[in-house]
Amino acid sequence: MRIALAQMCSGIDPDENAGQLRSLIAQARAGGATMIYTPEMSGLLDRNRSRAAGVIQTEQDDSVLAAVCSEAKDQQIWVQLGSLAIKTSSDPESKWVNRSYLINPSGQIAARYDKIHLFDVDLGPEESQRESAAYARGQRAVVASLPEATLGLSICYDLRFSALYQALTNAGADILSIPAAFTVPTGKAHWEILLRARAIEAGAFVVAAAQYGRHADGRATYGHSMVIDPWGEILLDMGEGTGLGFCDLDLDKIRDVRSRIPAVANRQSFEMPARSS
Repeated sequence: MRIALAQMCSGIDPDENAGQLRSLIAQARAGGATMIYTPEMSGLLDRNRSRAAGVIQTEQDDSVLAAVCSEAKDQQIWVQLGSLAIKTSSDPESKWVNRSYLINPSGQIAARYDKIHLFDVDLGPEESQRESAAYARGQRAVVASLPEATLGLSICYDLRFSALYQALTNAGADILSIPAAFTVPTGKAHWEILLRARAIEAGAFVVAAAQYGRHADGRATYGHSMVIDPWGEILLDMGEGTGLGFCDLDLDKIRDVRSRIPAVANRQSFEMPARSS
């Protein structure tokens, strides 16, 4: 299974981002990929929420989603559109959602996932974020069928919550998609080790397309889009910069690793510890 990963530096203009996505999808198909993965917030990366409010649309009206669906159909390729900021109501007081899409080669939406764990952190005086101030969190985990495998969907900060990936693999996922816009300090400290941990504990492939660079809204992201195999080996690390990377997945590796270390099959339920007084 040949896949492509798009490492982007998405900006504040959805039309410009849509054009880049179309080009990357076409390049992925030309390179022999049957599926392309894109980063979190592929269509708009803007921490100025007043400005962003002027361009964030409902799913039906979102121009980036329409462009990606059209290009997927034109190129006959699966697209895991990492995420888009989506308006769910005409009420200006309603929160948006950070929504990931799986789009099939007919250009139809095959699955949707709304980010469950929102990025509310204080990393220091220059890095404080409250994603929950503008976004409503998702309520359910999502797996989706591909021709060759089962895909588990997640987004960025979800990476730190292993219970989500246990739920996904318990439901049959053998590829885990983790699109991201990781900050530089957290990326340097935790990105690789967390991705490898998720792959190892699940005996699954991890595909993590990421944002990279200094964005138009002033933020900086870490890059290093990665593919990790079920043994925890790094098959692809795109480092810094933007563009497209390719990786061939040997899906037999999933069965091989899970037969040797059946961690998913050996999971047990247990009682929570009693709190001593």
